[in-house]
Amino acid sequence: MTSINDLEKEIFLIKNRNKKVEIDKAWETSWTRKLLLMIFTYLAISFYLRAINIDRPWLNAIVPSVGFLLSTLTLPYFKKVWEKYFHK
Repeated sequence: MTSINDLEKEIFLIKNRNKKVEIDKAWETSWTRKLLLMIFTYLAISFYLRAINIDRPWLNAIVPSVGFLLSTLTLPYFKKVWEKYFHK
């Protein structure tokens, strides 16, 4: 038989887990995360283009970085389409 203390402990653990999941979800959908990813993508591509001697690497790195941001903004729409038509 499960004691009240065991049940309280289990509820406490579930609430803590739910709080962590909510924070993770908020982070995944936050503009802060998207902008940081865009900045890091821009820097990585810029340094790579500079290393392989591409003209104007700092300017040329903008296109893939913006493309990455646009892809993160459109994914929720495509997820809804996928859920509606393909996920069973």
